[in-house]
Amino acid sequence: MRSVAVRFAPTVHGAGDHGFVAALVAVARERGVSGYVGDGTHRWSAVHRPDAAPLVVAALDRAPAGSAVHAVAEEGVATRTVAQLVGRGLGVPVVPVAPDAVDAHFGWIGRFFALDLAASSERTRDLLGWAPTGPTLAEDLASGAYFRGE
Repeated sequence: MRSVAVRFAPTVHGAGDHGFVAALVAVARERGVSGYVGDGTHRWSAVHRPDAAPLVVAALDRAPAGSAVHAVAEEGVATRTVAQLVGRGLGVPVVPVAPDAVDAHFGWIGRFFALDLAASSERTRDLLGWAPTGPTLAEDLASGAYFRGE
């Protein structure tokens, strides 16, 4: 038996996403504002869902046993940028949230959104020849799917 670890970006976005970005949209919709923590410079890495799937297949087929690979297309999107895109999509103001108010404002997703989760897939790309081609997180958010409930 051979094992490989795949570390997914916190933002695995695309049609049908019910993860972290969808949770942030739900919070903004409920609160009437799209927030970011502190100065909004924390970063989240991102990958489009259809780019992640072939990486998993390639890792299982070709990565050496015990390898760890990163499913990351964008190394770090500033959380303020994410909040701005959500705010634009919902037509709500974008506001900073003080670090001590994260839990009250965001609920469970706040502690994740407050982290700097940038990551690189340079080694993964070199090892497996993986080249993500899907839309960026900004392009996905601009498409409007997160705001129509798709």
